Amino acid sequence: MTDYLLAIDQGTSSSRAIVFDASAQKISSAQQEFAQHYPQPGWVEHEPEAIWASVVDVTQQALTASKLKEGQIAALGITNQRETTLVWDRDTGECLYNAIVWQDRRTAKRCAELKKAGAEGAVAAKTGLRLDPYFSATKLAWILDNVDGARKRAEAGKLAFGTIDCFLLWRLTDGRVHATDASNAARTLLFNIHDQCWDDELLRLFNIPASLLPEVRDCAGDFGVCAKTVLGSEIPIRAMAGDQQAALVGQAGFEPGMTKSTYGTGCFVITNTGDTALQSHNKLLTTVAWRLAGKVTYALEGSLFVAGSAMQWLRDELQILDAAPDSQSIAERTGIVGNIHVVPAFAGLGAPYWDAEARGAILGLSRDSNRDQIITATLQAIAYQTRDLSQAMADDGVRPAVIRVDGGMVSNDWFLQFLADVLGIPVERPVNVESTVLGAACLAGLSCGLYPSLQEIAGLWQSDAKFRPQMDDARRQELYAGWLAAVARIRSTN
Repeated sequence: MTDYLLAIDQGTSSSRAIVFDASAQKISSAQQEFAQHYPQPGWVEHEPEAIWASVVDVTQQALTASKLKEGQIAALGITNQRETTLVWDRDTGECLYNAIVWQDRRTAKRCAELKKAGAEGAVAAKTGLRLDPYFSATKLAWILDNVDGARKRAEAGKLAFGTIDCFLLWRLTDGRVHATDASNAARTLLFNIHDQCWDDELLRLFNIPASLLPEVRDCAGDFGVCAKTVLGSEIPIRAMAGDQQAALVGQAGFEPGMTKSTYGTGCFVITNTGDTALQSHNKLLTTVAWRLAGKVTYALEGSLFVAGSAMQWLRDELQILDAAPDSQSIAERTGIVGNIHVVPAFAGLGAPYWDAEARGAILGLSRDSNRDQIITATLQAIAYQTRDLSQAMADDGVRPAVIRVDGGMVSNDWFLQFLADVLGIPVERPVNVESTVLGAACLAGLSCGLYPSLQEIAGLWQSDAKFRPQMDDARRQELYAGWLAAVARIRSTN
């Protein structure tokens, strides 16, 4: 029976692959971390070959562990860290430069110049995004302008651009398919989300040759076949979606108003707005949730650049936390910390501030401050940042009754209870917290006919726990005011 699905989730700090059965139960999985590179302050890079090797390794491991025979995998779905930018040679497949990661801030000056020139209004109207180093266009232009011969080769049609999904698809199909999906294209600053096409005016603004760009396809559709030389069998590739959009699918957020928040390397809150591309007045992003059978579903999104990576920082750089799961017991014995604020603006501040030059700080330290308080305050900071996004959404008229959460951090019950208290609304955790990779699998299942409809996928979702607010409103507002004061102190003056 070809009723199994394979999904690849290429994330910011690790790659993983999972084999699911038709009821969305995990059969086998594998995960592998890879190195992060910081060549200069504010710069973040990945080695393309390290990403590719990790994807091949985890996919082969998951397939082997599944003990399935060749031909039993009905389809493969891909989900990925978005905005991360690569350029490669069309003949050799070799990348010209390291992948410039979505967190990278090297093009902040260029974005500021474009804003000063008055370009942001037109860009936002077409893309739903802001002029910020977060997105792909200025990263791509930087590679063309800073790698010897790159622009000349691009103009001659010898190079290809892609986000991670596109790069993996090229490699998996042995260079036969250069395509992306609408959800990833929508994060480049080059794609008109209303007309659903690459935009000539935006290409001129960022000085990007159109010959670099991939074809844009629906999120569930035909993306070719994985070459047998890569994974050992020819598996149909039937879905691609950016990680946050895939997580909304995995959380069964198919109705307008449904909201999920993912806590991985960063934190991303995204709300389904149906066929309405809701324009935010509070610096949130209007984006494509998915495109199925040519029909677009839009979303409103708020992005935080640092969430789980703050816990990695405590573990790896400060070395005050042995393992991220230990933070729960530490917070339980410490209790809410009101006098210390950790503002983890390691890559600037995302929504709703969009301050590329802001940098992190620990505020309110005194002689009796200790390790446990700093760890707890870091957990609280991630909840406060989510409140920033939730408040902005509420001001835009979006007020979800509940937020579904997923990602590595949501196993921490203390964090989720504090999150519910700070937000003032219930927070619900699913049985399967790997919503991103599940969403990619579900889209592949939809494409190959394993699932006849989104409603069928929605029926697979199960709740594990619901955390209801227990804090009184006065205390909630007092704590949040302290957070806002801390953020104000680290904002840039630019």
